[in-house]
Formats: sequence, C-alpha cells, structure tokens
Amino acid sequence: MRLVSLLPSATEIVYALGLGDDLVGVTFECDEPPSARAEKTVVVGGRDTRGMTPGEIDAYVKQQLSAGGDLYTLHSGALAVLAPDLILTQDLCRVCALPSGQVSDALDHLGCRADVLSLDPYSLAEVLETFVRVGEHAGVPARAHALVAALRARLDAVAAAVGGRPRPRVAVVEWVEPPFTAGHWVPDLVTAAGGTPVAARPGARSVETTWADLAAADPEIVLVTPCGFHLDGAAAQAAAVVPHFPAAQVWAIDGDALVVRPGPRLVDGVEAIAAILHPGAVPAAPPGAVARVA
Repeated sequence: MRLVSLLPSATEIVYALGLGDDLVGVTFECDEPPSARAEKTVVVGGRDTRGMTPGEIDAYVKQQLSAGGDLYTLHSGALAVLAPDLILTQDLCRVCALPSGQVSDALDHLGCRADVLSLDPYSLAEVLETFVRVGEHAGVPARAHALVAALRARLDAVAAAVGGRPRPRVAVVEWVEPPFTAGHWVPDLVTAAGGTPVAARPGARSVETTWADLAAADPEIVLVTPCGFHLDGAAAQAAAVVPHFPAAQVWAIDGDALVVRPGPRLVDGVEAIAAILHPGAVPAAPPGAVARVA
C-alpha cells in the first residue's frame, strides 16, 4: 500500500506502525523521524514562519482565514504522480493541516482513487483510537493494537506511580500572543500525569483567552507548549509568561514533540509532565524535553 501523510502526527503514526517504507508523501512540517522529509516527496507546502513572532504568526493566520485564503498548498501534481492508495489528513484544525474536503476535491479533479482517512481526535482516548483506525485501513490491525496496548501500559505505569499523591493545579498555555487555553487532548495529558487541569477545555477546541483569566484559575504550575515550536522556542516564549504568574512554577515543554501533535509521542508527554508535577515519583524527563523557566 502506498501511503501519503498530510500532517506530522500521521507521519509519526505511520512509522510507529512499521510502515515507513510504504510512506511516499509527506508535508513540509513532517520532522519526526528526522529522515522523513528528506526521504519522501513533499506534497504539502506552506509559509515558513521561522523568524516570525507569535503575534505575527497569529496575525498572519487570522488574516488568511478571514480572507478565505489557504494556509497550506497541496502540490496536486506531485500527489498524482505518487498514485497513493491511502491519504491521511484531518478536519480538526484549519491551522494545522489541509481539511479532508479540500484533499478529496483535488483527488476528484486529478482522477485519483485514493481513500482519504480523516483523523480528528478530541481526547487522549480518541488519539489512541486513531492509531487503530490507521492500522486497519493500512492492513496492519495487529500492529496497531499492539502499539496501543504498549502505550496504555506506560500510561498505567504513570498512574500507579502518581496515584494517591496531591494533584497540583496546572494551566497549559498553548499560545502566548495572544494567550490560548489548553484544549482537545491536552488537559487529558495533565490528568494522566497526576495533575488537575485549570483554565482548560478538555475535549473542546482551544480558544483565545486573557492573562487575567488564566491567572484567576490560580495555577501552581504553568506549562508553556506553543504549537509549532520545540523546546528552545517554547522556553523563549515562557520567559514572557512568567510575570503573569508570580506565585507559580513556569515550565517550557517541547510542544511539537510531546503535547500538540496527536501521535504516539503524547505518552512521552504524559511521562515528561509527570516528572514536572511529581519529581522523584517517575523518571526525569529526557534532555531537551522540558526546562524550568521560573
């Protein structure tokens, strides 16, 4: 089967299922594993936002969406040449990837007959279910069930390690300029790590908020996990968050690796967050995963 992934998390799922050799197309943002983008055909492009501030990125996104513009460009010619059997995409967030309807329209125009599977989880449990759906559609259901079982075993190990301990109040900041709450599966990560998510929207879309509303939730720990940034970028942005929470610990997390992409590494994220919330109860987070800012 020839697979095309139109979002980074789907690329990670494909490799976790041992289907890397079957993957023929990816996006310009697919960077895990690092070899994916170099070895595969890039079929989705977009604006390089490196060097832009969070506020500039937010303004660009809002301007494009309000004008009916596209944030991503589907290289339909390259896609047609690849002749995929299965395309993985999403309808969860227009800021994160091409919507499945746009992909289907392009396939109809090209006369391609690929199946399009939209992955749209809103909770951690639903994220795990998407791995099974991909496995079933790609013909490797047993691998998918084994992957999910292994990930659930790790979650169970964290739950056992932090069970019975005080659960600190945790606010997750998914964007800093303007601030956005934690939504979708992100509050579930905090709960699974032994914390109590505050100022959050579990199972719902992340929305713009204010620093005053976030501070009013009285978090003991603030996690800064901006979408599209790894640890260095998160740490730089977390420094600007510190004045809003003078009584709280402020931590930066590699958001793309551990929090915002609905792939297998979310379990790494739970383990890393648990190490922040309950030091000593679980192993420390690996280098490059988290950093305390205040």
